[in-house]
Amino acid sequence: MKDIEGKKVYETPDEIMDKSHTALIVWDVQNMLVNSIFNKEEFLKNVNALISRAREAKMPIIYTRITPLSKKFQPKPSLASNRSFDGMPKDALELAVTPSEDEVVIHKNTASLFIGTNAEMLLRNAGVESLIFTGIATEYGVESSAREAVNRGFYVVVANDAVSSQDKESHERSLLNMQRLIKELPTSEILKAIGEE
Repeated sequence: MKDIEGKKVYETPDEIMDKSHTALIVWDVQNMLVNSIFNKEEFLKNVNALISRAREAKMPIIYTRITPLSKKFQPKPSLASNRSFDGMPKDALELAVTPSEDEVVIHKNTASLFIGTNAEMLLRNAGVESLIFTGIATEYGVESSAREAVNRGFYVVVANDAVSSQDKESHERSLLNMQRLIKELPTSEILKAIGEE
């Protein structure tokens, strides 16, 4: 850890992901998305391991969930791209993991953790400085939210084997893009850094 202008600046994974100031973000792990990804088994194993360890460490966990707007309130570009949830089975948008009572589920309408939500307020109120991202899709909401989190002054770690997409090539390209700005680590290293109670 460095002291710069009176600020404690974290450098190592253990410092960055200390359970006293870190939250786990479980991004859009919904049935319809989980069923379309290229590495479903490995992904679910790693996401569940991170959730379990975060619970043991009493870290805040925030789940996000796509909550579609009616067409009247959708932006024109979304309508033009024909991204529609019409006719989808009822359980398609349900989470494929089960939050506990004291964990937060944020219903959102964009590929951002921060736009139109109270996520930043919740994180700041909980004393969170670092975010660990898991979820789907790497190249959409995970990357855009991780980048925005850095811009808002959070340390960010992406669990590179606990994020996914239906498009493996896009997923891999996104991880390469983020490497320049954001720390990426496998689940096993994140579990070690979080530690056990």
